[in-house]
Amino acid sequence: MADQPQIPASLRTEFGKGAARRIRRDDKIPAVLYGSGTDPVHLTLPGHETMLATKVDNALLELDIEGSKQLALVKDVQRDPIKPIIEHVDLVVVKRGEKVTVEVAVTVTGEAAPETVVTTENNTLEIEAVATNIPEVLEVSVEGAEAGTQILAAQVEMPEGSTLASDPELLVVNVTQALSEQALEAELEAAEAEAGIEKDESDEESGGAAEGGSEGASEESSDSE
Repeated sequence: MADQPQIPASLRTEFGKGAARRIRRDDKIPAVLYGSGTDPVHLTLPGHETMLATKVDNALLELDIEGSKQLALVKDVQRDPIKPIIEHVDLVVVKRGEKVTVEVAVTVTGEAAPETVVTTENNTLEIEAVATNIPEVLEVSVEGAEAGTQILAAQVEMPEGSTLASDPELLVVNVTQALSEQALEAELEAAEAEAGIEKDESDEESGGAAEGGSEGASEESSDSE
């Protein structure tokens, strides 16, 4: 993990939705800093710097709270579903050298064997890592992997200083056989046949109704004569 971004922060005494809206109108972000055995600290963070710093998961920030330095891990970022703004940030106090448990994204690298399909069954894994050395991603290589290959959490290589916290038997990546052209054609034919049966049935019903209507019309014509 790169050097921690330094973010100036100020203590806030106003709370509630109205106060939060006023803070965001000033291009700032309301935040809460949680610490072990201490009361939550309500903060106001600068909008632009915080937006840049929280683009990565598990961002580690060095807060300057009115002259007092504090290392903090970003635990949750609430974003507006429409506008590109952050509504609120939850932070946790950490110390240098302290280990924390976080979720890290899984990324698949390499090319599996021909005619296979690679499926990522779990996109993140929970690990324990030093707060100042949290990996951004966990790489899983499928280079040359044959159909039937299954990569479990225990088989994912952990970066130095990190240990797995998720269930070791958790399925992370699954490599299966791709459908052959013949199999695809067979599925297509089966689908077409099923659609054809449904169509034939509807045609028979509509045909029967048309015949019935035609007979009725003939009888009416005969009666009128």
